[in-house]
Amino acid sequence: MNDIHKLSGAYALDAVDEFERAQFERHLSECGDCRTETASLQETAALLSETTAVTPPPALRAAVLAGISQVRPIPPVRPTTTPRRRWLPLLVAASLLAVLGISAAIWQPWTPTGQGSLTAAEQVLSSQDAESVAVDLGAAGSATVTRSESMGLAVITTKDMAPAPSGKVFAIWLQNDEGAMIPAGLMPPGEDNQLVLDGDAAAATAAGITVEPEGGSPEPTTEPIALFDFSKAT
Repeated sequence: MNDIHKLSGAYALDAVDEFERAQFERHLSECGDCRTETASLQETAALLSETTAVTPPPALRAAVLAGISQVRPIPPVRPTTTPRRRWLPLLVAASLLAVLGISAAIWQPWTPTGQGSLTAAEQVLSSQDAESVAVDLGAAGSATVTRSESMGLAVITTKDMAPAPSGKVFAIWLQNDEGAMIPAGLMPPGEDNQLVLDGDAAAATAAGITVEPEGGSPEPTTEPIALFDFSKAT
């Protein structure tokens, strides 16, 4: 989407897909306005969830459904007089949705056409700038990391991968241009897996897999069993 600030309301209502959630949570770490707005909207949504729903008149339901596509949250700005006024359109929409019992999932005008049913991993794998690096682990199986720079996301896909040693897990890392390894997730159990990596894959130079204690580590404690050099991606 063009303005990620507009996702604050949908995120607060849990009406985003995996790709939008990953993008917006990365944005939240950098935008104080959105953190404040999202926290307030989540508080309001929690209060609404405690109210008692009533059956609305048919005319009211029809009017809301007819006009809901015109309701849009606006990007955060620094207010000068009435800080909460810019939230009113979204709060009104959220209140009506809660009272009417309408699923927030029907209102996602920011969902890209044709991608509404795709998972975040599928969107990365099918993106026009997707590039992949595969590593053959021999008898331990194989793994491929696919990155989309435009999305800032990467996906690791394993096939026939042997399980981690007892009491250990496979940790995934993104390597920055200074050579530091940044935690990007833990591989779930199973031979064939697909995992969207945490962190900004667009800024990474490589990805790696290490064997770590259960629960993971803040930094690698072992040498990588696989290293995916993005400069060699195809």
